[in-house]
Amino acid sequence: MFKKIMVAIDGSEISMEALRESERMAVSHHATLRIVYAVADSDEADQQTGLKLLEQAKSAVGNGLDVETCILHAEAQYGLNGIAEAIAGAANEWDADLVVVGTANRRGLERFVIGSVAEQLIAKIDASVLVVRPS
Repeated sequence: MFKKIMVAIDGSEISMEALRESERMAVSHHATLRIVYAVADSDEADQQTGLKLLEQAKSAVGNGLDVETCILHAEAQYGLNGIAEAIAGAANEWDADLVVVGTANRRGLERFVIGSVAEQLIAKIDASVLVVRPS
């Protein structure tokens, strides 16, 4: 069913859980896995961090999978909205069947103020979205 699975990571433990879940899905569906990391356009240090995290994530994924990595450029002034836009744009452009993201499980005022990248993705992409919660 899923042939192209995209997972967004940010270095957090929950994004690593999302990576492990996306790997399981890719293996069971014989799918291509694309691991993405969004950086603010002007943040060179974040880009270097992202490249390092992508390399670590790619080497953590089991052998035999078709794995790609990609740095996404988000507009810094839009904060989390910019990250969601970058992920959504990449998912739509790549024609992903499934997008996997972790969620921090924010509640109340914090969720209202900060929002949720996962929540925004559901509204912005045509693919299925798998939201991984902390275990």
